[in-house]
Amino acid sequence: MNKRVLFVVTSHGTKGDTGEKTGYYLSEVSHPWSVLTKAGYEIDFVSPQGGAAPVDGFDMNDPVNKRFWEDELYHYKVQNTMKPDEVHTELYNAIFYAGGHGAMWDLPQNRQLADIAKEIYENGGLVSAVCHGPAGLLNIRLSDNSFLIDGKRMTGFTNEEEKQVGMEFVVPFLLETALEEHGALYEKTQPFHPYVIVHHRLVTGQNPQSALKVGEALVEELSSLEEEERV
Repeated sequence: MNKRVLFVVTSHGTKGDTGEKTGYYLSEVSHPWSVLTKAGYEIDFVSPQGGAAPVDGFDMNDPVNKRFWEDELYHYKVQNTMKPDEVHTELYNAIFYAGGHGAMWDLPQNRQLADIAKEIYENGGLVSAVCHGPAGLLNIRLSDNSFLIDGKRMTGFTNEEEKQVGMEFVVPFLLETALEEHGALYEKTQPFHPYVIVHHRLVTGQNPQSALKVGEALVEELSSLEEEERV
């Protein structure tokens, strides 16, 4: 088994027409990265446009953020993300969609990224996302034309959380509502408490506080896949 995971980050850097900056949320990349790399996985980055991905939540008081940002290799990778047509899906055991509000604008309709996730999933790999990252899962269709998330237990940023951060009228849609409309068996816990669901090779976390646990769940699920391969 290739020990590689593909991280998807947004290329979208503004919150609607507010003029405020956004992008991928740094801790939602750094915390899963820390767990996965410690377990021996290599991570590559892709974004809709490729190149430097805009970053939000730039908190260097978080030691994991600081370690990621100052890691020469991974700083280079996230500042030079691949374009979707540069990805070779056979290299990856899992795909992970990081959140940050930017994900709500450019990930849902990106057909190339959806096809990448479909191929990884149908090759027996894992699909995962945290916070607003599940926006990228909305329109992934499998070979039978069903939505990947249809009938699967999952979570993502809640409508209540969106209201608490004052973005419910800025984002193009409410993620919780959209996931349910696409057939997901949506679940949640209290706002801004860690919550992770694993169901049928789909791993999702509710909010930024869930990012580390999504990474841990990915490592556990990938280890199970490796065990199955060895049997």
